[in-house]
Amino acid sequence: MGSGRARLQVADLAYTYEGRTPTRALDGVTVEVGDDEFLAIVGPVGCGKTTFVRIVAGFLPPTRGTALCDGRPVAGPSPERGYVFQEEAIFPWMTVRQNLEFGLLAKGVPAPAREPIVGELLGLIGLQGYERAYPAELSTGMSKMVEVARVLATDPTLLLLDEPFGPLDAQTRARMQEALHAVWAHRRRTVVLVTHDVEEALWLADRIVVFSPRPGRVRAEVRVDLPRPRTLETRLAPAFTALKRVVWRELGLGEGSRA
Repeated sequence: MGSGRARLQVADLAYTYEGRTPTRALDGVTVEVGDDEFLAIVGPVGCGKTTFVRIVAGFLPPTRGTALCDGRPVAGPSPERGYVFQEEAIFPWMTVRQNLEFGLLAKGVPAPAREPIVGELLGLIGLQGYERAYPAELSTGMSKMVEVARVLATDPTLLLLDEPFGPLDAQTRARMQEALHAVWAHRRRTVVLVTHDVEEALWLADRIVVFSPRPGRVRAEVRVDLPRPRTLETRLAPAFTALKRVVWRELGLGEGSRA
C-alpha cells in the first residue's frame, strides 16, 4: 500500500439517494489507500463506484460512515483532492495553456512560477506545440489529458479519476493510459481510478477493489504484482491474463464467460 502510510481511509461508508423510491448506492464500504498508491475500483454498472469517489471528493455527504484524507474528515471539496470527471470539463473558451494555468492563477501563483509547471506538464502529456490550441481543436483523448494535467498542476495529494477514458476507442484509450502512467510515474500521487475496463485497471493500478452489485460493497481486493514501467508486453504476459481471470471471477463471471 504505497509507502505504508494511509493517505485515504474510508470506513463503513454508506449512501442512499433519497426520492420517491430511495436507492441505496453504497453499504458498509471500508477501504484504505496508501501514500502514492494507484488504486482502481471496478464493478458492475450502478454499483456505486462514482458515488464513492464523489463522497471522497467532498461533493456528497455520506449517509453513514467516515472518509478521512490525511487523517482529516472530508467535509467538502478541496484542492488537495483533485477530481477528473467523466464528462469533459476543460474550459472551451480557454487555450490549453490557459486551462493548465487556471488552478495556479486561483492559488495566486505568479507567472514566473507558473511557466515551468505548465511546461513540464505539456511535456508529460505530449502536447508541446498545442499551447495556443483550443479544446475544439483537440481530440477527445487530448482534451482528457489536458484535464488530468490541469488538476495535477495544483499539486493535489489525492487524484480521483472517474471513468476518465470511458468514451474513447480502444486504441486511443491505450495511448491515454500510457500517458497517464507516465504522468503518474513522474509525479507520484495517490490515485483512485473508477473504471469499467478490467484491463485498464490491471495495467495502471497497484491494487484493484471489486465492488458488488448495488448496493456497492467491497467484494474482493486483488493485488496487481506486475512490474513497472508497464508496456505492451505487460498486456500480453501470462501473469496479466491470469490476473484478469481472477478479477472477472470476482465480478461473478464463471469459466464460460469471455475474459
